[in-house]
Amino acid sequence: MDAAKLRATQAPIKERYKSDPKAAMIRLTARGSIENEGIACKVETGRALAVAGLHPATGGSGLELCSGDMLLEALVACAGVTLKSVATAIEVPLKKGDVTAEGDLDFRGTLGVDKEAPVGFAEIRLKFEVETSAPQDKLDLLLKLTERYCVVYQTIKNGPKVSVSMQRV
Repeated sequence: MDAAKLRATQAPIKERYKSDPKAAMIRLTARGSIENEGIACKVETGRALAVAGLHPATGGSGLELCSGDMLLEALVACAGVTLKSVATAIEVPLKKGDVTAEGDLDFRGTLGVDKEAPVGFAEIRLKFEVETSAPQDKLDLLLKLTERYCVVYQTIKNGPKVSVSMQRV
């Protein structure tokens, strides 16, 4: 897809959202089931069923997906798609590229070994390596806009309001 086709595809969508801001408010939902045996959760991905379980560092077998890995994978996927979209829009030719996300966890926190150890990622690093002939100022703009428009990156960075509830069924 080139920049003109991308703009043509997105123009009516953007216009609709400008004239009707409520139309842009979409709720995404993820669902999972904990009905199976073992310490695992079956997650409906929209394309397939993924089974998430404990990371081997917390006693898992390593056969199931780790939800921490899935978070980083979602970041890589979103950042990669956003990078390609922005590169197309601002006409930065990308011959090839790699996106890497890595995060640091202290499993003492999630296992309750040390009450002072944090639960969750202490730091996440997102890295892009691109092969391109574009000048540095265009790459700087590409990075800035990718950060600005990547949903998962902005969600992690800005920490949205989150609520939790439980009900008996």
